[in-house]
Amino acid sequence: MHKVIYRFNQLMFLLYSKSLAKNIHLGKGIVINLWPSIVLHKNAQIILGDHVLLNSSNRSYHVNMFSRVKLMCDKPNSIIRIGNNTRIHGSCIHAHERIEIGKNCLIAANCQIIDANGHGTNLSQRIKSQGNTKPVIIGDNVWIGTGCIILPGTKIGNGAVLSAGSVIKGEIPENSVYGGNPAKFIKKIDL
Repeated sequence: MHKVIYRFNQLMFLLYSKSLAKNIHLGKGIVINLWPSIVLHKNAQIILGDHVLLNSSNRSYHVNMFSRVKLMCDKPNSIIRIGNNTRIHGSCIHAHERIEIGKNCLIAANCQIIDANGHGTNLSQRIKSQGNTKPVIIGDNVWIGTGCIILPGTKIGNGAVLSAGSVIKGEIPENSVYGGNPAKFIKKIDL
């Protein structure tokens, strides 16, 4: 029965994305475990590479997910690009401008990846503004632990590891481990 539900969800996602063909670009072998939440402006794009996994199923995942995968490009010309073989579990990716995730990345459950603050800091304009927007770039082979928050303007180098519950802002060098709030250098990864 689980396989039937899984296949149905995959089919529904593919049919939905075909109806948005100019806005959603799918690589080969996309795997969908339960329906993701997609919010997409008519002039925005979501690009998924080959063999990307979008997992919203608690049943097959080792930690509890609070919500399903959410891909949100709700502003004109915003873009989310996810590289080949990347796996995303129950996390939110919200692009006002641009979020790029490399190949072979692991994004654990309950992560928030955002390229805008959501609101400005000026009290008189806080309700009406979206705040500053800065692209988020995540390199290849990056592992983002459960519950991480990736803030606007962050650049994460290839092979980096971010420990669970970390808040990341700024530049993270390649092949390094960072963790905490705010995230700090823990160690270099031996290759």
